[in-house]
Amino acid sequence: MIRKLIEKVFSRGSGRRAAAPTAPAVPTGPAIIPVDQHGVRRSQISSCARRVTDTLQAQGYKAYVVGGAVRDLMLQHTPKDFDVATDATPEQVHAVFRRSRIIGRRFRLVHVMCGAETVEVSTFRAAQAVGDDNQIKDEHGRILRDNVFGSQAEDAMRRDFTVNALYYDPATEQVLDYCGGAADVASRTMRIIGDPVERYREDPVRMLRAVRLAAKLGMTIERRTREPIQAMAEIVQNVPAARLFEEMLKLLLSGHAVACVRQLRDEGLHHGMLPMLDVILEQPMGERFVWLALERTDERIRADKGVSPAFLFAALLWHEVLAAWNAGRERGVPEVPAMHDAMDQVLSTQAEKIAIPRRFGTDMKEIWLLQWRLEQRSGKRPYRALENPKFRAGYDFLVLRCESGEVDEELGNWWTRFQDAPESERAEMIANAGSGAGPAKKRRRRRGGKRPANGEPAGDESSAPGPDAG
Repeated sequence: MIRKLIEKVFSRGSGRRAAAPTAPAVPTGPAIIPVDQHGVRRSQISSCARRVTDTLQAQGYKAYVVGGAVRDLMLQHTPKDFDVATDATPEQVHAVFRRSRIIGRRFRLVHVMCGAETVEVSTFRAAQAVGDDNQIKDEHGRILRDNVFGSQAEDAMRRDFTVNALYYDPATEQVLDYCGGAADVASRTMRIIGDPVERYREDPVRMLRAVRLAAKLGMTIERRTREPIQAMAEIVQNVPAARLFEEMLKLLLSGHAVACVRQLRDEGLHHGMLPMLDVILEQPMGERFVWLALERTDERIRADKGVSPAFLFAALLWHEVLAAWNAGRERGVPEVPAMHDAMDQVLSTQAEKIAIPRRFGTDMKEIWLLQWRLEQRSGKRPYRALENPKFRAGYDFLVLRCESGEVDEELGNWWTRFQDAPESERAEMIANAGSGAGPAKKRRRRRGGKRPANGEPAGDESSAPGPDAG
């Protein structure tokens, strides 16, 4: 159906896109694609997005579902959310909808709430006018503030990729296409609008988005769009850490994390996102562990199961924590204090590039610390580990370590049995575990470590952080 569109609608305009100029001219009008060619029905649009477009149109404004939702529906994927673009200003949109709020500084938007659903409404934007102070860039060319409103055609030319510059009208079920995006959807091609170098300077995240969308949607990055990426990868470091974390989270939770990370590495972008990832992926044990974690995450997302961002980031950074932990123990630092030092060191280094929220960092620390606790199988320690709110995450993490070959499978199998064993069997299992001579103690003995004077192993649970610890 979409391929017919290429022949019928774009045959006359194919020359327009053959060699995009540095500053593409704004088209005089869009190609109008009827529903029998693009196949997207009004019923496929969320009720809140339909309400927003219908209400704005009834007030005399233009309003369309725009961007990724239109692209995904044309590819027969289920959109994660729906965005609306309109010629109404944020203040006008806010005045129309009682349950709405204006947000943003870099881009002023309106969030319209319908029950549990929120639809993001943006005003058509234009390129910066000469002398206009509404668009502000930093010394690298990255846009810091951009609230220059314009026409729908100008708005289309300012979007990042042609496949994201499609406008769907739920009232007529027509798609308006200014940039040839429908043809690129049909051919599964990621093509940036305008000059790639300039567009990447304006927003370096576009390079990451190109990689993520191409991997997620099975698209090919067009040659001109792809060529500057590796040379410009370092400018990703100019992006605020919090925004970089949001983009990384989208990538890792896309259901195609393995493909995304592979392509990130191929494009040289992993240095900017997770600076330590390239080091990890050069270590055989670390590489196997990371790929296993990403594969399991993809499997859970595709099966519509819940995933934990904290677990995933804990997995990505584990071998850095492990290396720092081992280094501390070799210097004679007791095991748990050495683990705390290692965790703080790694998270501090990572925060310079990606601002991992405190709530995730706390959970990551608990998962990491549980790796030591799960090695302690004497006395009441196994029971206290079972009572830990993060036990399941820590156990799953341990199983991954066993699968990757980092830890003896006996330890993972022991905890698999212990969880569901009757009390009599648990007592026998603890006794057979060697009265606490687990892997951690064996390592300590090989290093000649000693118990503290109070008789407790270095770093008893009492020194471990609680769930709310920072």
